[in-house]
Amino acid sequence: MNILITGGGTGGHLKIAKVIKEELNKKGIKPIYVGSTKGADKEWFAQDEGFSEKYFLDSSGVVNKKGLGKINSLSNIIKLSFEAKKIIKKHNVKAVFSVGGYSAAPASFGAIFSNTPLFIHEQNAHIGSLNKILKPFSKKFFNTFLYNDPYPVEDKFFERARIRKELKTIIFLGGSQGAVAINDFAIRIAPLLKQKNIKIIHQSGKRDFERVKNFYEKNSIEADVFDFDKNLIEKIEKADFAISRAGASTLFELAANQIPTLFVPYPYAAGDHQYHNAKFLADKNAALVIRQNELKIEILDKILNLNLEEMSKNLKNVNKKEGAKYIADRILI
Repeated sequence: MNILITGGGTGGHLKIAKVIKEELNKKGIKPIYVGSTKGADKEWFAQDEGFSEKYFLDSSGVVNKKGLGKINSLSNIIKLSFEAKKIIKKHNVKAVFSVGGYSAAPASFGAIFSNTPLFIHEQNAHIGSLNKILKPFSKKFFNTFLYNDPYPVEDKFFERARIRKELKTIIFLGGSQGAVAINDFAIRIAPLLKQKNIKIIHQSGKRDFERVKNFYEKNSIEADVFDFDKNLIEKIEKADFAISRAGASTLFELAANQIPTLFVPYPYAAGDHQYHNAKFLADKNAALVIRQNELKIEILDKILNLNLEEMSKNLKNVNKKEGAKYIADRILI
């Protein structure tokens, strides 16, 4: 049975594509992938042998463009949709699974044009523009926030979960691209953490790695600083508290591992979706959320006085294991 996975652009979308691909591989299926020449799609999947075929189309975003740029992007997506339709017909695709993002547009519309069942996974609490358009045409629309569907997270995040009781190690997570606001906050509170013998793990992102690393070295503060790590769970499981952006995949990975977290949503995310993602956990007393412009040194006192055990226990039932299997099984029905 030929399944086509489409979408990406950013790590959050691509993580979903990856875990669904791996679940289909377990079932003896090598799906086809259709992404974009832009974004991180090729970096993630160009060499991935878990796909039987890979296509990278010259698609680009529409939402942030104006005037002629928007018209050109729309006309390009329509043209590429017919190219994607040919790919669907060529491989006799039985279902298209979209993870969203601009690179999902051609194959998603191609599915509609070819009358091929379209399945959509919306990662965030706020539905993206493309998914709003496509939702009425989908056979199934997966979303954890709206419909309580399990979020697809790699099993290892659940398997290495533990209840945190005492703050001995803190991890700062800005994603592979880094978050300067989180890096700056870490730098401000690092001397205080050192005084309290709290260990530091810090994902700085590639662009800010040298600055952050040099700070710790110049101030004789011991810290595990890295730009990016494909085995991030190795770092997370050592920590007792996290300070992180609130992309949905990151949020549910942290929740699966039951690590209490202060989420600092990216303020320019479309529809302010990172804030709404984090609020979903905060409303369950399973996380803290603070606006980036309110990230002041005084928040450390609140962190130090948290009931970590209670918050960690509250994370246990936020998500269910085998989210990828749940989705794959419904695609294959």
